[in-house]
Amino acid sequence: MVVDPVEAIIRRYRSDPTYLIQILREIQEALGYITPAAIDELEIGLKVPRTRIESAASFYSFLDLKPAGRYRIRFSDNITDRMLGNMALLERMCGQLWVERGKVSEDGLVSVDTTSCTGMCDQGPAILVNGRAVTRLTAGRVDAICDLVRGATPLDAWPAEFFHVDDNIRRCDALMDSHLGSGDALRSALDRSPQDLIREIGTAGLRGRGGAGFPAGRKWEACRNAPGDAHYVVCNADEGEPGTFKDRVLLTTRAGLVIEGMTLCAYAIGARRGFIYLRGEYRYLLDRLHEQLAARRRNGLLGAAIMGQVGFDFDIEIHVGAGAYVCGEESALIESLEGKRGTPRNRPPFPVTCGYLDQPTVVNNVETFAATTLVAHHGGAWYAAIGTAGSAGTKLLSVAGDCERPGIYEYPWGVTVARVLDDCGAAGAQAVQIGGPSGVCIGTSEFGRRIAFEDLPTAGAFMVFDQGRDMFEVARNFAHFFAHESCGFCTPCRVGTSLLRNLMDKLHNGHGSLHDFDEIKRLNGLLRSMSHCGLGHTACNPVLDTIARFPAAYERRLLHKEFTPAFNLDWALEPARRITHRDDAAAHFDDAGEARAS
Repeated sequence: MVVDPVEAIIRRYRSDPTYLIQILREIQEALGYITPAAIDELEIGLKVPRTRIESAASFYSFLDLKPAGRYRIRFSDNITDRMLGNMALLERMCGQLWVERGKVSEDGLVSVDTTSCTGMCDQGPAILVNGRAVTRLTAGRVDAICDLVRGATPLDAWPAEFFHVDDNIRRCDALMDSHLGSGDALRSALDRSPQDLIREIGTAGLRGRGGAGFPAGRKWEACRNAPGDAHYVVCNADEGEPGTFKDRVLLTTRAGLVIEGMTLCAYAIGARRGFIYLRGEYRYLLDRLHEQLAARRRNGLLGAAIMGQVGFDFDIEIHVGAGAYVCGEESALIESLEGKRGTPRNRPPFPVTCGYLDQPTVVNNVETFAATTLVAHHGGAWYAAIGTAGSAGTKLLSVAGDCERPGIYEYPWGVTVARVLDDCGAAGAQAVQIGGPSGVCIGTSEFGRRIAFEDLPTAGAFMVFDQGRDMFEVARNFAHFFAHESCGFCTPCRVGTSLLRNLMDKLHNGHGSLHDFDEIKRLNGLLRSMSHCGLGHTACNPVLDTIARFPAAYERRLLHKEFTPAFNLDWALEPARRITHRDDAAAHFDDAGEARAS
């Protein structure tokens, strides 16, 4: 008997519409794209209107409502991939496959396009092929992939080395050097009451490692004390910030610590269910993580009566994202967990009181949960002694860009930028982008500053640019990133990020004036004061930072030092001249708009 794949998927998720994104993802994996017939079945099976299904599917860049080719190839378009020549490789692939970028080939075999950072910045250029990462792309590897695609070779038959992802752990400290075994932190925690464990987290001074730096102990305590029918634990593994990949390495090499940290949180706040929200770019880790969860259930570290303690029941399931940077924001992540578009919520209320299904929820980053195991096992005072007075413990840095040894570096908080540059082999650096596009860009005079909440806080991105890099083009890439990733919910961000991108393109094309700098500052004020969430608030950061620190990169693009409102007809006709191969005097106009003499 032929089994309807859509019906089977709906049944496996118990016809629960909160799993809509997972159901859509699995339907696409089964059918190639989300077909109209599949949406018909979902309407009936989930008892939700078609508009909600199509609205959710259209929000996520990895979900397709129309055929996108048997092979969907997406080039990572992070600035580090650009620096490694990804655009030339993309053009090479499009030429060999006879496909136009952003479109599907006429035979429906393949589509080639770009996507935002894939979390492979230490081993780029990288691509995703039907969601699977291929790293260290070269011209030879592009040619081999084109042959495989033309031959319709199944991905499982591709060379295994194509899909190899390195961990590149360069420096370890307290967390990465931890020799805790499965259950060690839990055994230590169960000697304390839940309230005592929360106090220990507070004593440790542990702050969130996802960027905001909110004290973990205060978050856990607020959630425990919040009234509700159920409490939930959510691990935010949606590290979409360009230049960040340390959570990927933690989930590959230290997943047990992350899962145990979530279980500690469940013990502390009284939760019975937890979720790992895994970014879509890390789909290849899903089976491995399911194996980790299964092993812990077999060993009594997940499920009912954990470690024999009656009433301590907690289990974890994994939800995979579908390509939306904004879902890294905790309330947008929760919306996605509930099967909706990942639109950030108004706050307050905060997730600790009204989170998943409007119940009290702790959302912490992968690294934060891993660090809680050290606190539970060694004690808060031990942990607080590491780092600085305002930044306890260690920090994982994702180092990429112009350096000899990109990869993961762990340091106690307070390490200088100069020390990191020396360790990774970046003697010729002119700039470092810390914290990704939404963070801070610093120049050589500031390399003595420290990575710490008191000075340069960061979620982990550390991108290095040497003296040969054009910092204007770095900022322009980031401006395009923000415009692409705006969720479109609020007008200030939707329009403002597009205007910022257009201004940077105008400067890039040589049409800029000093007036544009004033426009950028005005846009920054509007975005900061009126945007719905942090994406809009920080969108102008990389542009303003590079204007302040690298003004020459902008000044050489100024066509006019003084601004004169006018329409430049000659500039507007330049594309037409290129198309017609005309560059004679009669094809140009002078400043008065008159045709030049032939």
